Formats: sequence, C-alpha cells, structure tokens
Amino acid sequence: AVSLGIEAAKKRNSTYFIKCHDLIQQLRKANEENRLENRLKNYSRYKLLIIDEIGYLPITKEESKLFFQLIDKRYEQKSTILTTNIGFGEWDEIFQDPVMANAILDRILHHAHVVSITGKSYRMKDHIKKKPHTEQE
Repeated sequence: AVSLGIEAAKKRNSTYFIKCHDLIQQLRKANEENRLENRLKNYSRYKLLIIDEIGYLPITKEESKLFFQLIDKRYEQKSTILTTNIGFGEWDEIFQDPVMANAILDRILHHAHVVSITGKSYRMKDHIKKKPHTEQE
C-alpha cells in the first residue's frame, strides 16, 4: 500500500496515509467539536487515501458510523486503499454492527481490486528462529 501511495504521489496525485486507529480518533474528535463535516471534506479531497491496519484496535458502533461516513463520501469519487489481516466475514466484529459492516463492505468492494497476500510476515523474516543444528549434522 505504501509503495502504491509513493507511486501515486510521484505522479502528482494527492495521497494521504493514515492508520485506521488514528483516523477514527480524528473523526471522533472532530465530531465532538462539531467539525466532522470539515474533517470528512479534508479526507475526501485526496485522490488516494490509504487506511492501514483496519481491525487491529477496537472500533465502537459510534466510531463505525463515522468511518462509514468517510467511506460513503469517497465512494465512486476517489480511490481508497485499505489494509487489514481480518477477513471480510469478520468485519461484523471489527465494526460491532453487522448492518454497518455490510454497508461499509458494500461500498468498499464495489469496483474493488482485492489483493490477498499469504505467507510469512516480511517484518518477522529475520527474527524467526530456524531449527538449530545438532552436533551430528
């Protein structure tokens, strides 16, 4: 996702990267300060928005509604890349509301290119201990 964002930025496309938890916190704060519409407009102006790590930290029902508003505002207007290690079938748990999760997925998956990556973690590759050699080997 970062590499795609860098390439988009190199081609002079406005690009913004944010972790999901940080995004949710900013939307929640803006909502509390009656600035939500301005914040949504701000995130909607980017041609590419990359939202990283969806589902790593809990999202309340109220926060799910805020996230939905952003996704809905960008829907069919701008490009959004989402990263997660949670399968779509488990998004009900992430957003704590099956109706909201389905509404978000409906907009995300329409016109989407889903890239599933399987295998060992790139970050862990140098830290996974290999089977130690015995003296007989």
